Amino acid sequence: MRSQHTLGWHSRGYLPHFDGGSLSQFITFRLAHSVPGALLDRWREEVAHLPPQEAAIQVRQRVEAHLDGDTAVAWLREPAVGRAVEESLLHFDGDRYHVHAWVIMPNHVHVLMTPAAGRALSTIVQAWKSYSARVANRLLGRDGTFWFPDYFDRAIRDERHFADVVRYIEGNPVKAGLCAEAGQWPLGSARWRGSVGWAGSQAGSAPALSGR
Repeated sequence: MRSQHTLGWHSRGYLPHFDGGSLSQFITFRLAHSVPGALLDRWREEVAHLPPQEAAIQVRQRVEAHLDGDTAVAWLREPAVGRAVEESLLHFDGDRYHVHAWVIMPNHVHVLMTPAAGRALSTIVQAWKSYSARVANRLLGRDGTFWFPDYFDRAIRDERHFADVVRYIEGNPVKAGLCAEAGQWPLGSARWRGSVGWAGSQAGSAPALSGR
């Protein structure tokens, strides 16, 4: 019987998600208002003829390209806010999940992680977003929605895919022109890569995979 905590494919009305138990997952979530609704609707219409999973990937690629080039809404650029989000990601690392790589960009967050046995991905992401939104709004002196309601997720296929995702995540600030080297970015795993002081939670190394 499937655990009630691991849902398989499901949707909250925005995007299809795969709660795959202890499969490693590449997660992206972004600030509210970081992509204009009309633009997002147009992209969805343009890929509506595709199968749902493929359409979601196409939309994800367009969203991420937009986010890297547009910082009109960039609350995460505020150092205290960015640190609060990072702390929320790492708070239960090694307990409820294992974080392998992450980066806090000015308007979005990438995380590569593996849920612990019996922990649903959707519950983990909701906890990150709920806690960090409360703290961030307090720091910014604002009210209202902080995060876009949904998130992107993609299950890791194999060790090569895992390594590619680590490089993508940690190289995102360089790709976006925010720094010259990944390790210079102050809010991400790249700054700790190779550090003796950071054992991490299997940081940057692929967990045992089942050959999917």
